[in-house]
Amino acid sequence: MSFKPALVQAAREVLALAKDKGLTIVTAESCTSGLLTSILTEAPGAAELLHGGFITYTKRHKALALGVREDVLERNGAVNEEVAVAMAEGALERSPADMSAAITGVAGPSPDEDGNPVGLVWIAIARRGFPTSPFDRNYGDIGRDTVRERAMLDALAALSRAAKL
Repeated sequence: MSFKPALVQAAREVLALAKDKGLTIVTAESCTSGLLTSILTEAPGAAELLHGGFITYTKRHKALALGVREDVLERNGAVNEEVAVAMAEGALERSPADMSAAITGVAGPSPDEDGNPVGLVWIAIARRGFPTSPFDRNYGDIGRDTVRERAMLDALAALSRAAKL
């Protein structure tokens, strides 16, 4: 797959910073379907710093693979702060990594089953020993690929900030 140069550069910067700080990474992805993990593998040194990723596209898989509480998913859906935090923290609990990035959202082409609009994305970054940092973005209906690219850029920027703590 061919990624935009800005994404490749952002991934390289994150991994260089992680290496500098002695940190490793794991991902937990939904709407980006493993693309964040894939872009991180494009960077030199990825084999030493990236433990892997969880692709949890359905609510059921989020619960089984990452421990997201089923009652939360039933009550609030899969695109919200609580789920993003649970995904990020669940990935860390199930990995030896030092940091995790979680992305859950609606890339399109239509709203999700819970009525969340296209372009709504929640991202959470977890780092051992620090509070988890969730945030949302509403990119709007700008196309599936563009929503996912922007979500990955925002997640990579947030990973950089967490690595500097």
